[in-house]
Amino acid sequence: MTRDPLRIRPRRNPLIIALNIAMVLVLVWVVVVLVTNENFQWPTVISYLFDPKVLDGVVVTLWLTAISMVLGVVLGVVLAVMRLSPYAVFRYSAGAYIWFFRGVPVLVQLIFWFNLSSLFPTIDFGLPFATPFFSLDANELITRTTAAILGLALCEAAYMAEIVRAGIESVGHGQREAASALGMSPWLTFRRVVLPQATRVIIPPTGNELINLLKGTSLVSVLAISDLLYAVQTIYSQNFQTIPLLITATVWYLVITTVLNVVQTRIERHYAAGTIGRVDRNILGMRRTKNVVVT
Repeated sequence: MTRDPLRIRPRRNPLIIALNIAMVLVLVWVVVVLVTNENFQWPTVISYLFDPKVLDGVVVTLWLTAISMVLGVVLGVVLAVMRLSPYAVFRYSAGAYIWFFRGVPVLVQLIFWFNLSSLFPTIDFGLPFATPFFSLDANELITRTTAAILGLALCEAAYMAEIVRAGIESVGHGQREAASALGMSPWLTFRRVVLPQATRVIIPPTGNELINLLKGTSLVSVLAISDLLYAVQTIYSQNFQTIPLLITATVWYLVITTVLNVVQTRIERHYAAGTIGRVDRNILGMRRTKNVVVT
């Protein structure tokens, strides 16, 4: 006599079903409100999405994000190495930098750098306590763009320093000892053993920092730099279409952050291949199918 094969079906949880229905209803309500509320003025939003001024603002936002992130990562790596240095002067110097730039709001830093000439009318280049080689006018050197890059990059470096430091410290000391036992130099050990493993820890928060920096560039509008926010502010100051123009800026920010999220996810998957992270996801998948009924 042949036996019927086992049929496995998931156990129905009434609470989960109710929550799913509630979430669907909320999403439907949000879509209906967005579509039916004429005050959003979607035709106006669409008409300004590809306005030349708005597109120029998008380019400026992307450029500021890119240059500030590159400078922030480079300086952050240097600060992270200093924080891990056996020499106290490097550790404390890096710690003081991180403490200061993480504690002062970015907006305050932007305004400070733009008004640096109030403290130093001229910026001298040379040896300390000696006659400078040459001097430059602070107003000519610290332009609006320069002030924006300084404020964003120096603040970003403080956060990247902690991210890189945490990534390096996540690699076990035994790995360094094993590499040293094989005759690898400290630099080769860092490049071939420590850095590849630390990258898996560094990439996720770095992607989040990049997105935060992208959104943080909107603060440079206080310096009258024509980024995305300043561009829409200029337009709605003339036609008084405040909400539609702000929605236009919101759409562009969401589009850019979505692209960055996709890129970040692909990079994380690349570095997570064959690691415990993927095993954990499989375990979680197994747990999701644990509550089943066999019939």
